[in-house]
Amino acid sequence: MKPEETIDFNIRSTWHKIARMYNLQAAEHGVSMATGMVLLNIDLKEGTPSTSLGPKMGMEARSLTRTLKNLEDEKVIYREADKYDKRKVRIFLTELGKEKREISKNKVIQFNEHLRKNIKNKKLEIFFRVMENINELIDENHIFFTNE
Repeated sequence: MKPEETIDFNIRSTWHKIARMYNLQAAEHGVSMATGMVLLNIDLKEGTPSTSLGPKMGMEARSLTRTLKNLEDEKVIYREADKYDKRKVRIFLTELGKEKREISKNKVIQFNEHLRKNIKNKKLEIFFRVMENINELIDENHIFFTNE
């Protein structure tokens, strides 16, 4: 089987193209795709616990820690102790962070509108069902993928 005939190759290849596209657009605004993803996952009013950001985005803890540190240094986010549980830290957006979040949000909306305009609804429905099935199969068969 050739790599381009495998499902995972096509998912990965498409994701890399999307990531490159977002990174090129984000660079124009002094951020990266990873930064944009973080900003989009921070609750505007309540902030977001730092521990929930990684799992939400599928980011490794080290990468997320580095990204958060950079965002804090750039005055895009700030950290604050949770009002109910002082052991937890919540991440909030600064005004600059809100501006960059809005830019990221608009880029995502534009891309999705472009796809929806050029791909028939039926095909998108099938795509979403297939992706859901793939995720379910991975979750159900995680033992299959271990070295045991």
